[in-house]
Amino acid sequence: MSDPYAAERAEPLSLNAQLRDAVRNAGIGQVAPGEAPSGRALLTAVGGIRGLAESVLPGFGFLIVYAVTKELVPSVVIPVVIGLVFVVLRLVQRQSLAMSFAGILGVAVSAGLALLTGKAESNFIPGIVINAVCLVVLLVTLAIRRPLIGLIVGLLLPQDEDGTGTDWRADPGKRRVLTVATWMWVGLFALRLIIEIPLYLTAQVELLAGIKLITGVPLYAALLWVTWLLVRTVFRHEDEDDTATV
Repeated sequence: MSDPYAAERAEPLSLNAQLRDAVRNAGIGQVAPGEAPSGRALLTAVGGIRGLAESVLPGFGFLIVYAVTKELVPSVVIPVVIGLVFVVLRLVQRQSLAMSFAGILGVAVSAGLALLTGKAESNFIPGIVINAVCLVVLLVTLAIRRPLIGLIVGLLLPQDEDGTGTDWRADPGKRRVLTVATWMWVGLFALRLIIEIPLYLTAQVELLAGIKLITGVPLYAALLWVTWLLVRTVFRHEDEDDTATV
């Protein structure tokens, strides 16, 4: 099967080409606009079985250890050990270390903050900060009328010879759907902050750890699936019209 992006890959990558490549490899890029999402695509979007385990097990380990011992050191060290185990497994199997290194870095920073402050709830500061940054970025793209989901979809669409693609902003229906999808992601990050910040401030560590697990991969995967379906509603009609014309 021919590679539709072969010519693009053969040339030195422009900034737009690099962005498109990054988006295609990201979770949301596992389904092209207009395509029907699949369970396999969703599993790939969360990193596969290995990636899912790498995302969930450190947090689950923290929750279990802290619930049983109420001790800070073992509670933050165990997730680091779990992360290191995944790094070693990938090294042995000669797999990409990008996801494992990103995961262990986040876990290590969280553990370091908790140990420095002597407070178990400090383990969740990086996650809260990341959610706040994502929320601000999404709101900024909406404020400038360039909803982030629309920008991502634009990068996934086939490009013309001059490097430009279909301008979804010129279509009111597409613009509306992509704006709604972006607001949904705003809702996800806002929900996390609304729940997690009060729990952090009141040091309800076990509840905070459990909520973070629930609003993490499961909610992310569910919203990703809904986003794919929404995008498909407007881009599928365009593909069907093109086919009918031919």
